[in-house]
Amino acid sequence: MLDLTINVLGPVATQTLGDMGADVIKIEAPQGDPMRDTGPARHPQMSAFYLNMNRNKKSVVLDLKSPAAFDALLRLLGDADVLVHSMRPQAAERLGLSYAAVAAHNPRLVYASAPGYSPDGPYRDRPAYDDVIQGESGLADMVHTATGVPGYLPTVAADKLCGVFLASAIGMALFSRERTGRGQQVQIPMLETMLSFNLVEHLWTGAFGDEGDLGYGRALSPHRRPYATKNGFICLLAVSDEQWKRLFVALDRPELAVDLRFATMGARTQYINALYSIVADQIGLRTTGEWRARLDAADIPNGPMNRLQDLPADPYLRETGFFEQYEHPSEGPLITTAIPQRFSQTPGSIRLPPPRLGEHTREVLQSAGYDDADIARIVQSAQARPVAASA
Repeated sequence: MLDLTINVLGPVATQTLGDMGADVIKIEAPQGDPMRDTGPARHPQMSAFYLNMNRNKKSVVLDLKSPAAFDALLRLLGDADVLVHSMRPQAAERLGLSYAAVAAHNPRLVYASAPGYSPDGPYRDRPAYDDVIQGESGLADMVHTATGVPGYLPTVAADKLCGVFLASAIGMALFSRERTGRGQQVQIPMLETMLSFNLVEHLWTGAFGDEGDLGYGRALSPHRRPYATKNGFICLLAVSDEQWKRLFVALDRPELAVDLRFATMGARTQYINALYSIVADQIGLRTTGEWRARLDAADIPNGPMNRLQDLPADPYLRETGFFEQYEHPSEGPLITTAIPQRFSQTPGSIRLPPPRLGEHTREVLQSAGYDDADIARIVQSAQARPVAASA
């Protein structure tokens, strides 16, 4: 897999596939992926942000505006299964890396990208980043509805989610190629992907052609939040009628089960703010530990509101080995998150630490048949004329 992506979306996708066994070659411009310099670091170009989404990859530096380096990329493409890039369509075409050009070179190749917008629409070449897509897809407005203030989710949700969609789509395309022998182009436009994700529940009456009442009330309720206990916060959710009956008993409010406002799913949806207010009042009467015991006994899903800084020491995560320590050749001891996917026959593995910029240039070019003199010329071209990465 040749990975010409930068920032977050593409690297998340390619790390996901690398964890599952793909041989990922990260092709970087001479200055490297911008995320190399985002966040705390022990050494330049090896930031925490970069480390968290670039394991199981090899780094090769190529100045693709250099003819020798571009020829090297084409040679690598000849044997590749997948090309992933994060360029806008027009930029890829200018560079000579349109799907038509690449497919002519290797028709079995899966050619994947995640542009900001549909390639068939007027925005095909507009730039897009996570904040912009959160706004255009309605996420920032949902925050406004729930809190009274427009805002973004405090995570790069659009980038990471679209990265997961991209990895999934590449896997599907590879499976299709195994059946048909043919490669294909895969595109995951960010805006349309986030819209389809957000509107699963929020299309609401729009599913019937009524555009005046979009939005799932329970999810948008300002009362949908962790509940304050005597000594902290707890998160819980009942869904079915039976669960709510058990929850009302646990809350010492069994009479609510026959209250017409709360007896059915439809009624609870209509009166969700009143219901959540009652739950909040009751939860405030006991400690988090007391509520966890009561809710566990009632088989109601619940958990504490963990603080971000407490996660590395969380007893459950320690027991399950979620945080793994490993030794990086240049960065020393590091912590990474375990691979969450579970496969009984083909489990993922962490085989390679996040690479230093250009760490594998010589190794990869040698495997492609270049001799030392050719490699020296390609490396020299990158040092002589650094170029800006396209986004």
